Amino acid sequence: MKSNSTFEQKSTPEIEAIQKQLKSRGVKYCLGAYVDIHGVPKGKVVPIDHLEHMAHGSELYTGYALDGLGQRPNDDEIASVPDLDHIIQLPWQPEMAWMPADNTFHGEPYPLNTRVALKLQLAKAAEMGFGMNLGIEAELFVLKQNEDGSLAVPNPDDRLTKPCYDARCFLDQFSWLDRMATTINDLGWDLYSFDHEDANGQYEFDFKYADALTTCDRYTFLRLMAKEYAKQEGLIATFMPKPFANKTGNGAHFNMSLYDLESGKNLFACDPKDDPKGLGLTELGYQFIAGVLKHGKALCAVLAPTVNSYKRLVRQGDMPYFTWAPVFNSFGSNNRTNSIRVPMGGGRFESRNADGAVNPYLAATLVLAAGLEGIREGLDPGKPQEDNLYELSEAERTARGIEFLPNNLLAAVEAFEADPFVTEVLGQELRDEFVTYKRREWTDYHQSISAWEVQRYSHLF
Repeated sequence: MKSNSTFEQKSTPEIEAIQKQLKSRGVKYCLGAYVDIHGVPKGKVVPIDHLEHMAHGSELYTGYALDGLGQRPNDDEIASVPDLDHIIQLPWQPEMAWMPADNTFHGEPYPLNTRVALKLQLAKAAEMGFGMNLGIEAELFVLKQNEDGSLAVPNPDDRLTKPCYDARCFLDQFSWLDRMATTINDLGWDLYSFDHEDANGQYEFDFKYADALTTCDRYTFLRLMAKEYAKQEGLIATFMPKPFANKTGNGAHFNMSLYDLESGKNLFACDPKDDPKGLGLTELGYQFIAGVLKHGKALCAVLAPTVNSYKRLVRQGDMPYFTWAPVFNSFGSNNRTNSIRVPMGGGRFESRNADGAVNPYLAATLVLAAGLEGIREGLDPGKPQEDNLYELSEAERTARGIEFLPNNLLAAVEAFEADPFVTEVLGQELRDEFVTYKRREWTDYHQSISAWEVQRYSHLF
């Protein structure tokens, strides 16, 4: 792989200036945090005096010991190189500076690292004159853990059947919410809304969109921060897609647009009166959506990447009520039965498949690549779907060309594996790593014996 300006390192004087500034703020240690295939941070810590060494790849890792980073036991080690433009001083441990990192191998960007994959795809967008803006809506539960290891809503009086936006439920966790909100704003992310979500013990944070790489870094850090602050309250924060069978799951909706690299102008925005489809998107925006729909089934594997994800994406008919689950490979306006939604006013679109277990770098890489393909090929997504798609008959959906997305992890991985586009974007090795780990996850799940099975069958047969 050829070097790219996206991966240029800081000069020694620049590193020394950053080092001096961090020391003045009380930083003693630096954590270069890259992610594995699941989006879980990994890394080593060096004293601040060794920042320059770390910035030039001094910290080495056995890729074989990590999920999804390839290698055999006899291969050379990979290094991590911190991104010194995205440093976060830990609010709860100010002696530590968090630095999102990329992996390198023999001095070159390592293509199996998903942050590297995103940067390479952003470089391809830049060649077309585009940058990508991304906002992620962060939903999570704050729960207590019982002695038997099970999870429960902390307040036993929180029994509302419709707790969404409830003021009392919100105030139940004010201490934790206040710490989260204050820190998000102190970090400069511009929190503009937060609330009690649709399930008991569930909350959502919405902060301003940014360029795709920055937002992915922030979401990765947010998951760590939420868990730390909950732990300090004696609780557990989880982004698990569906921790309770009878409650709403955790989404991480991706809100996306392209902007002009020179002017910063939103290239998806237009007056709805000037849009023949009436949603307030430019032709470029619709072409991008068409590319995402073209590869919708394969993308489902990275947007909803766990066995548990598909307990959230439940089709109407499998449940006795409307689930709002985005199970259709379709788009429309403020119609939550589509997997792709164009919010009121247009200018962006929302992928509703993404959930709290998403590796944001990997998902953003493939969604961006799919959208760019739609633009290059001049694709048209067709007419927006404005009906409640659950109420249409199978014949009506077929006539409109509306297909269901995969309804379990195995089906999603099979679609991912079968789409040549995935290999073209990620390369054979990263594609194979994802397939290997996700097939193994499915097998482990399928071979496990659940409490439901024991309860159902132990006395029946």
